[in-house]
Amino acid sequence: MNWRDYLDWERLPTIFCPGCGLGIGLRAILESFAEMDWRKEDIIMVSGIGCSSRIPGYVNTDSLHSLHGRALAFATGVKLSNKDKHVVVITGDGDGVGIGGNHMIHAARRNLDIKVFLFNNMIYGMTGGQASPTTPLGAYATTSPYGKYEPTFDSVELLKGANATFIARGAVFFYLHLLNITKKALKHKGFSFVEILSPCPTYFGRLQGIPDPSLFLLQQKEITYRVEMKDKIPEEERKKKIPLGIFVDEERETFEELYENVIRSVKK
Repeated sequence: MNWRDYLDWERLPTIFCPGCGLGIGLRAILESFAEMDWRKEDIIMVSGIGCSSRIPGYVNTDSLHSLHGRALAFATGVKLSNKDKHVVVITGDGDGVGIGGNHMIHAARRNLDIKVFLFNNMIYGMTGGQASPTTPLGAYATTSPYGKYEPTFDSVELLKGANATFIARGAVFFYLHLLNITKKALKHKGFSFVEILSPCPTYFGRLQGIPDPSLFLLQQKEITYRVEMKDKIPEEERKKKIPLGIFVDEERETFEELYENVIRSVKK
């Protein structure tokens, strides 16, 4: 299949603002579906609330648009009752590690065989530009007009602590790198977590004094580095940048397998 075959053309164009990175991330996911040769009938997409959570509405598969922060809880039930389906969760920094943070860490801990794509635009874009858990220290938001004074959440480190079996981060500016990560996430058996750095020029960019979407997108080149280049970059410089790449890729029993073991033992 071609990636375009997964789109629900009747719902296009999207509601995304000009310069938003969500469309680029959506294409990477759909190209990966095509690479895996997944049938539309075998995919169930789950999302919560937020700009990124509108993505499943443009994909011609079964989908659940759930409550704010509850996408992982819904996805758990969907996967356990549809073990042969590919369950893909689309979430954002507010929905996934803010309001839904508790569900995220427990889904990772259980090693539920689902694929989670968290679009990090570092702000609550749909509800008015409020600061989110991933808004950088000192950055401006409607709820931090003098700069955010709270420490920033690193979702990759959070998921490491939750023992997720696949953890990665990509950026929409580096499309081919992101596409490679996305494909590997889909191939992984177990809980796959991919954070996608996606610019929000309307709120985050404008509030930081960078209203030009193209210049804002170019910033991703300056504020990131590939994790495999870690040893070649001075430590002080690394502290100011965001690492991209695959951080964890390991195997262990999935939650579904453990669940089936319990059922079999009870039936004996």
